[in-house]
Amino acid sequence: MPRRLALLLALAALAACKPKDASSDRATKTIGVSLLTREHDFYRQLEAGLRDEAAKKGYKLIVTTGDFDLAKQQSEIDNFLVQGVDAIVVCPTDTKGIAPAIEKANAANVPVFTADIAAQGGKVVSHIASDNVAGGRLAAEYMAKAIGGKGDVGIISQPELQSVIDRESGFREGIAKYPGIHIVAAINGAGVRDRALRAADDMFQAHPKLAAVFAINDETALGALSSAQTHRLNELVIVGYDAAPEALKAIVQGTQLKADVAQQPTEIGHRTIETIAAHFAGRQVPPVIAVPVRIVDADSARALAATPAH
Repeated sequence: MPRRLALLLALAALAACKPKDASSDRATKTIGVSLLTREHDFYRQLEAGLRDEAAKKGYKLIVTTGDFDLAKQQSEIDNFLVQGVDAIVVCPTDTKGIAPAIEKANAANVPVFTADIAAQGGKVVSHIASDNVAGGRLAAEYMAKAIGGKGDVGIISQPELQSVIDRESGFREGIAKYPGIHIVAAINGAGVRDRALRAADDMFQAHPKLAAVFAINDETALGALSSAQTHRLNELVIVGYDAAPEALKAIVQGTQLKADVAQQPTEIGHRTIETIAAHFAGRQVPPVIAVPVRIVDADSARALAATPAH
């Protein structure tokens, strides 16, 4: 009897020391994320979507921000590779300039996904973003109706980013349907408020009878709004992009900022993690996933402003 008990104890000890089956204890995946910035409400919402879905999947996120600095973002991606992440999400600070960093990840066999802003160069598994061409068209259609189908208009852009290139392309395509409307200026506002304000100052001085401005994000729209108010351009129509809270407030208050193209940044974050999970599972994922957008005017902005944030 003692010998049998000893044998049972020995077998139990062996079982306890046996490595766990990998299928029964899935290792946590680590995903490196380099945002464009955290200064914009859009990217804070996108990050919230990433974190929410990653928590559901049991993934660990390492989140950094490029802060509009290509060298900094390249360094962040290098650090992700040193840390041995399982995938990388990047919102490029420069659509073309980020290519060498993506190529390094490709060489290390680390899958790369882009969110919001596409890259040109390197292999990206999937790009998850708003349908920005459609958004540009919506902005053009709203603007054309707001100014009665005629007048000179300007664009305050940010041509370093593919998402903005797509917005401007859609806007130009939409405006081309109206022969009475002419795009007379397109200036780079760098996507930030102070630069956009200066760009708007230059535009309004060169074209004092401008009927409308398309601003490629809400920081740009708010910079253009400040300039328009300084120049007392009370009839000017500004159409922005993002539907950030401050912009929605300006729309509701009846300022020159009349409408915005609303994105779904939280949904972009969710879909990005879902796409990564599908890739980890060995499933084929689409090279581009377009998240719908819509136009928001004063009436719909009031409804959005009244909706609690999640």
